[in-house]
Amino acid sequence: MLAPVLAALAAGGADCRAPDWLSEGEALDIPFSSMVPAAAQSAVQAVLAGQRVDAIAQAAATRRKALLLADMDSTIVTTETLDELAAEAGLKERIAAITARAMNGELDFKSALRERVAMLKGLPEAALQRTWETTELMPGARALVATMRAAGAHAALVSGGFTFFTGRVAALVGFHEHHANQLILADGALAGTVAEPILDRDSKLATLTRLAQSLGLPLERTLTVGDGANDLPMLQAAGLGIAFRAKPTVQAHAQARVNHGDLTALLFAQGFRRTEFATV
Repeated sequence: MLAPVLAALAAGGADCRAPDWLSEGEALDIPFSSMVPAAAQSAVQAVLAGQRVDAIAQAAATRRKALLLADMDSTIVTTETLDELAAEAGLKERIAAITARAMNGELDFKSALRERVAMLKGLPEAALQRTWETTELMPGARALVATMRAAGAHAALVSGGFTFFTGRVAALVGFHEHHANQLILADGALAGTVAEPILDRDSKLATLTRLAQSLGLPLERTLTVGDGANDLPMLQAAGLGIAFRAKPTVQAHAQARVNHGDLTALLFAQGFRRTEFATV
């Protein structure tokens, strides 16, 4: 598989130096010059079409990032926590259908969130904890955050979901901070409403911009990752924005995609060797 990739890069004018295994048989670094990253990305993806391999091309000088901004649902955790919460009310199928359309950009995010939360009015507060107890981290989540933190990066979680879950995920994984929506509770149950203003796609982009400015970083030093349409603005604005096992509309418009590897692919994309990963 390597020979066709090198040939495709050479045909596009790239002067490829010696490939370097970041992790033997798992992640390969191919330094190249005389070819812009976008062209290199296209050439490699054409060769790898149909193969279970992820390819990300970028400028080597700026690929180590100093700010990580990550979505939570179906990114840092394996599920959509609102859908799982809906299962407690026997409404998972109905609410998951709305979630899927909203995450693919087919529905207005704010309206879809209000609609789904309203359907859960009266659900006991204890359902939140039961949902949390079955929530699992995405493979590689802890290593991603721990390794970037060890390298001096700031890590933030930003979600269109709820603070009940982001606070727990942030503590478990090691994010410096978390931002999400606030469910309203009344008399020990969900009130069927969410606090305003709702954190949406524009809020995620604003969070990226604000954190980069507060840390004195240009956007090219930032890394974002997510899977839904509400993540797309921050994916497009960051120095490296990765659509992680994302919805079709997000895959079509994101800078880079990871569909086969776990979240440690984001470390390999920055040039980290597996031997450099933080122990978690």
